[in-house]
Amino acid sequence: MSLDAIQEFIMTRARRSNLRSVVAGATVTLVAVGALVACSSSGGGGASSGGTTITLTHGYTDAEATELTALAKQWNTANPDAKVVLAFNGGNDSALQKTVAGFAAGNYPDIAYEYGSSSAQLATQPKLVDLTEKVKASGFNWDDFYPSEQQAASVNGKVVGIPALVDNLSLVYNKKLFTAAGLAPPTNDWTWQDFRTAAAKLTNAGQHQYGWSYVNDGSEDTVWRYLAMLWQAGGDLLTSDNSKPAFDSPAGLAALQQLHDMAVTDKSVYLDTGNQNYLNLFNGGKIAMLWTGPWDLSSINSDVQYGVAYLPSDNGDHETISGPDLYMLFDRSAARTDTAVKFITWLTSPTIHLQFATATGDLPVRKSETTLPGYKTFLTKYPAEQVFVDNLDNVKHVRPNIPQYAQVSTAVGQMVQSVLLGQATPEAAIKSGASAVTAALAGS
Repeated sequence: MSLDAIQEFIMTRARRSNLRSVVAGATVTLVAVGALVACSSSGGGGASSGGTTITLTHGYTDAEATELTALAKQWNTANPDAKVVLAFNGGNDSALQKTVAGFAAGNYPDIAYEYGSSSAQLATQPKLVDLTEKVKASGFNWDDFYPSEQQAASVNGKVVGIPALVDNLSLVYNKKLFTAAGLAPPTNDWTWQDFRTAAAKLTNAGQHQYGWSYVNDGSEDTVWRYLAMLWQAGGDLLTSDNSKPAFDSPAGLAALQQLHDMAVTDKSVYLDTGNQNYLNLFNGGKIAMLWTGPWDLSSINSDVQYGVAYLPSDNGDHETISGPDLYMLFDRSAARTDTAVKFITWLTSPTIHLQFATATGDLPVRKSETTLPGYKTFLTKYPAEQVFVDNLDNVKHVRPNIPQYAQVSTAVGQMVQSVLLGQATPEAAIKSGASAVTAALAGS
C-alpha cells in the first residue's frame, strides 16, 4: 500500500480536534519513510552560541498558530539560553506520520503536538520521554488537568504526554426553529426520548428540514457520537483489559436502536457524507440540532441564534466524549529534554494557557483556569463555551489507548453506518461489528 493510500485512510476531515480524527493506528509503522519532520537547523546539536535550542512541531493555523508564535517569542525573550523554535508540520492530521518518519531519519522534534489517539503508537518509541515522575514535580499540579486528559495522556500506567487541547460533544440547537415549531428549547435534563420527539417535530421532509445531523461516512466522525450514547447507556467499547469487544451488550444495542429509530423510522436525521455540509444546512435553517464541539462555533453565521446544552441522556447519564490532544516529548539530549519539560510546564500552566484559550477559543485544559480572573474575559469573548467547559465534568471514559484502535474504529464505524442507512438491523449490525472488532484485536 502506498504512503498516500495509508494517509488517505487514516486522516480526518476535522479542522483540529483529535476527537474527530480518524485515528492513526497500526498502519503507522508502515510510514517510516517519506516526508521528514522540518525540525530546523537546531535538529542536529541543539546548542546555539546562547545555550540550548529545542524544536516544537505543530499543525496549528490561524489564531492558534499566531498565539503559539507569540507565546514562544515571550518564552524566548525571558529565556535567552533555552530557546524554542516552532516548525509547522503541514497539519495535525499528518503529525504522527511525520514524527515517525523523523525517527527513521534521525531528525525528530524535541516536542510534537500529537492527537491523543496517537499515544499508543508513540509510547513504543525508545526516544519518548517518560513523564510519569516529571508531572509529580512540585508546582506542576498534574491533578489540575481534567481526569479525561490524564487518562488520554497515559499508556499502560505511564504518562506519555501533556494535554495540549481538550474538546467535548454538546448539543447545539437553532433557537428560531424551536420557536417556530412551538417547542421549548433543550435543557441539560433532556432524555433520549425528549431528543427523539423534538427531532421528529423539527423535521419537514417537504422543506428538506431535519431535526438532527449525523456524520455517516463510517469514520471516527461516525463512531464518537455512538460511543457517547454507549457510555450513557452503561456500556463500554471494550472489556477492561482491551482484549474483547464489550459493546455487543444491551447498552450497545440500545444506542443503535435509538439511532435506527431516529434515522430509519422517523427519518429525522440528515446523514452527512463527511463533507461538513451539515454546517451549511444548520446556517441555512435546514438542521435544528447538532452534536458538535466548540471548533464549529466560529463557522455558525452571526445571524443564527443558537444555544448549547448537554447531550440528552439515557437514565440520567449525560456522559459525553472528549478528545484530548497532547504535547509529546522526545529525548535528543539531557539538556534539551530539560528545556522541553520546562517550556511545556510553562506553556500549559494555568495563566499562560488561559491566555492561549482567550486568544483562540480553545477550552481551558486545567480546572484552575476557570478560577482565574481572566476566565471572565474568556467567557465574555466566548459565552457559548460555558456549557462546553461545564460539560468536561461529564467525561467519564476515554477511547482505549491501544495500537489496534484504528481497526476497531473502522469496524464500529461500519456497524453504525449500516444501521443509519437501514442496511442492517441493530441486532445484526452489532453481531457483525463485534466479530470484526474481535478479529482486529486478534490481529487477523
